[in-house]
Amino acid sequence: MPDLFERLKASCPEDWEAYTRHPFVLGMADGTLPEPAFRYYLEQDYLFLIQFARAYALAGYKARTLEDLKRAKDGIAAIMDVELNLHVDFCRKWGIDPASLEDLPEDPANMAYTRYVLERGMAGNLLDLHVALLPCMLGYGEIGPALDEAAKARGGETPYAGWIAMYSGPDYQAACADERRYIDRLAGDDLPDARFDELAQTFRDATRLEIKFWQMGLDAV
Repeated sequence: MPDLFERLKASCPEDWEAYTRHPFVLGMADGTLPEPAFRYYLEQDYLFLIQFARAYALAGYKARTLEDLKRAKDGIAAIMDVELNLHVDFCRKWGIDPASLEDLPEDPANMAYTRYVLERGMAGNLLDLHVALLPCMLGYGEIGPALDEAAKARGGETPYAGWIAMYSGPDYQAACADERRYIDRLAGDDLPDARFDELAQTFRDATRLEIKFWQMGLDAV
């Protein structure tokens, strides 16, 4: 039987294709993405990471075992102590003043997705929350290697090589593999059809909101 992530993707193939092969994404591989669109995305992604940390805090509240609680704590620490700092450095390389990031207004597309994730986590359990986060985490885990292969096939440089390297790299890929194992454990061996349908709806909705997140960058220029 396919793992839960594969089953969820198979439940909405057209949406998943539209997300992972969005023009914003493909533009990073061949270098045609307008740089102002990428800068706007970077700024909003900083604000997204803050909400992502809140989602892990909610995961801690929803935890039913010490292992789940520790995982949530480690997730918050990874974002607050590592990822945000790396993101600030990345923004600086793109000419974005780090001091301006926290004062930025959230784009409606950013608010829609992040608040949806938090709502699903509050209304459901730990599995509902993680499924709402999957299009982001595991979607980037698919997009990164695909763009790396596409860029290499072209044999040319792209200004987005740093972003591609981050999400195609071994550390991020290992984190994705670990997340896949974790959601399988949360789901258990006998997931009822009705429960899967609930999770598939969450996954589909979150994927569609991720599509709007990419589009947000293109619409900003």
